[in-house]
Amino acid sequence: MKSLIYFLKHNYKSASFGWSLTFLSSFGQTFLISLYVPELLKTFKISEGTFGSIYALGTVIASVILISVGHTIDHKPVKKVVFLNIVGLIASCLILSISTHHISLLILAMIGLRLTGQGMMSHISQTVMSRYYGANRGKALSIAALGFPMGEALFPICITTLILTFGFEFAAQASAAILLLYLLFLSFKDLSYFDEQSQVAKRPGFKMLAKDFGTILKDKRFSVLMPSTFMLSFTSTAIFLYQYTFVEEKGWSVSLYAAFFTGYAITRFLMSIVGGLWVDKFTAKKLYRFFLIPQALGLLPFAFMESIWGALLFLIMTGITTGVAGTVKSAVLAEVYGTQKLGAVNSLFSMAMILSTALAPLLIGFLIDQSVAFPYLILTLFGLLVLAIVNSQRLSQIQPADVTNE
Repeated sequence: MKSLIYFLKHNYKSASFGWSLTFLSSFGQTFLISLYVPELLKTFKISEGTFGSIYALGTVIASVILISVGHTIDHKPVKKVVFLNIVGLIASCLILSISTHHISLLILAMIGLRLTGQGMMSHISQTVMSRYYGANRGKALSIAALGFPMGEALFPICITTLILTFGFEFAAQASAAILLLYLLFLSFKDLSYFDEQSQVAKRPGFKMLAKDFGTILKDKRFSVLMPSTFMLSFTSTAIFLYQYTFVEEKGWSVSLYAAFFTGYAITRFLMSIVGGLWVDKFTAKKLYRFFLIPQALGLLPFAFMESIWGALLFLIMTGITTGVAGTVKSAVLAEVYGTQKLGAVNSLFSMAMILSTALAPLLIGFLIDQSVAFPYLILTLFGLLVLAIVNSQRLSQIQPADVTNE
């Protein structure tokens, strides 16, 4: 812990930049968008299933766009990329605020929020932190990752209050105003030191970009790393989107479960810090083989314990996995692929992560509609996680990237 404090003392400005991006990515994250859902259903007179389809459509389109723009962080000034992305996120919030005029505006808003919010803000933060820091990469990523749980703790209270008091349109406009303030702050901030670490001199052409993506997809490293990254987001989205449906089916207290959720937030926060220290000590390559195990084990008491304490065990175990993953997922890409074209590599993995958040509601929602029992749903997720964990053991056979790429 002393090493982390020392690092933060001497790298506060640069590390806090990564944190600010993950914090503001909340505006495009599932947990925040879900707060608008009840009002959107009433406004458009649509069902949960219809909104789920709109959300999935926007998410899939956003993931496809991401791979065509994610590489820009490799060869464009960081400040310019961030500036344009935040402008896009502001526009998406404003479009959401006027979406009552036509449902097509709602679809456009979902695409923009998922692309510029969850997608690009997280992608830029993780890529820049991974590329800029070498031996201290784990600490930098852990500090940046703290933006996720802090956003989960702060924004739902603020946005829910605004929605209940003034309506969802005002809440969306207030979100745009917050982002505008950060944009003004950013305009006075010098980020040129991040650009000095870039190793790609010019923008790749379409053929070169397609070749890079093709090479990454065919490489053994991709098949070893991708399943675990995909399953983390898939499982978390599947559970958290339908968590209160599951809680009610188990006959547990909804209010007590909501209180237990604090345990998840605290655990994730603490493990984000610990995960960074572990990455620098043990390497992400070693940790990546095991980080899904706590979440997989946590599913079992959630499914089979009659007591609500099973839910608390699941939330704490998932908090461990999610907290560590915030650092490990990004750091392992830098360790295994190197940093020369990290933006392109990261964009593919970000695309897969976003796709998983679109597919999870569709699959689990379909199984629920088919009256599949809750324990069997959880066992399905448990089995998929186990397969991903077993597959990740092949990572021990992968050689680390050439040090010249660092």
